[in-house]
Amino acid sequence: MAQRGSGRTGGKARPAGRGPTAGKNSSPGRGSASAGRTSKQTAAAAQRAIKGARGRSGSGVLVRTVLPIVGIVALAAAVIVGVLLSNHSNTSNGALPQGADTSTGLLANTAGQSTGDTVDGVSSNNTEQVLFHVHAHLAMYVNGQPKLLPYGLGIVPPYQLQQTAAGPFVAGGSKFYWLHTHDESGVIHIESPVQRTYTLGEFFDLWHQNLSPTQLGPNTGKITAFMNGKPYTGNPRDIPLTAHNVIQLDLGTVVPFANFSFPSGE
Repeated sequence: MAQRGSGRTGGKARPAGRGPTAGKNSSPGRGSASAGRTSKQTAAAAQRAIKGARGRSGSGVLVRTVLPIVGIVALAAAVIVGVLLSNHSNTSNGALPQGADTSTGLLANTAGQSTGDTVDGVSSNNTEQVLFHVHAHLAMYVNGQPKLLPYGLGIVPPYQLQQTAAGPFVAGGSKFYWLHTHDESGVIHIESPVQRTYTLGEFFDLWHQNLSPTQLGPNTGKITAFMNGKPYTGNPRDIPLTAHNVIQLDLGTVVPFANFSFPSGE
């Protein structure tokens, strides 16, 4: 905060002739000497006061100059942080991007899915990586009602959508995770630059949806899992996404297992 009237804090000069040795009983000679000394003291005091005032005045100018700059920088930083937080909120928790799946039959939409950051060691690239290229299928039921995987899961918008006889198909995006979906068929595409075994839990983590023995996305209850027609007794997160693996998750009501026929070439 700038100091006001900083010069007022300097030492006050005493008038000449009223020094400490002056008085009506003093002799003229002694009074003159005292007055001389007093004048010198007064001049010195005045000089000290001026120097002090200048120093404080310079400090005041510095304060008045620096503080507004600091305030502007702080305000700019606050605005930038606000924008970043707003963008993050819009990306991870906000509205769906243009062209995203809005079907009422989805288990959950893709509003909160990852948008390029590496998750559980699963990364994304500008193009699909096909050194290791296999497909698995996931069917889900909540209390007997089928729930769909959304198209574009694991593909970062903007989407290049194609309309087909089977429904929308995402032909392109800005980034592709090594685990993703192109349509609502339930087929999970594993397209990776490295050959390794990915899991259903990693896929759900990209989606930012919960998966456990008692939770399926936003729904809670006991989960009965099947893999290729046989009960899977472990944690459904650990189900491997291997070639032509057919997975079914039933929350609540158990639905008879239904096999899936992969399209030719998959």
